[in-house]
Amino acid sequence: MASALIVYASLTGNTEEIADIVADQLEALGVDVEVKECSQAAPEDFLEYDMNIIATYTYGTDGDLPDEFMDFYEEMEDVDFSGKIAGVVGSGDTFYEYYCKAVDDFEEQFKKFGATIGAENVKIDLNAEEEDIANLQKFSEAMVAALEK
Repeated sequence: MASALIVYASLTGNTEEIADIVADQLEALGVDVEVKECSQAAPEDFLEYDMNIIATYTYGTDGDLPDEFMDFYEEMEDVDFSGKIAGVVGSGDTFYEYYCKAVDDFEEQFKKFGATIGAENVKIDLNAEEEDIANLQKFSEAMVAALEK
């Protein structure tokens, strides 16, 4: 059975909800999923799973990574993600200039250290609405399809 680890950071609960939605969708597709809050995970944990997924929010007017995800992000440099299928989802606020920049930053970090991006990232304005849930479903299906290639 394919396996996935979703590591998330959530300030208001929106990103945790997004992580849970993706977990439920992947499980419905036959994937064994574990979800961890970023303070309870390390980048090397991803090596034990077929799919590596980050769910993050973007903080502040400059599009910063969440403080609690900074060490994790930097420690990704020490991990070879070659052969891993990775994807990033997250929440932000379209009011800000750097909408969901942390999603892009994590995707670039995965690519920089060898991961194959399995699905187009999903950026959600604040909390997940019906259209966002449909986009997350497409993300989940693409991740599984990428693993099967």
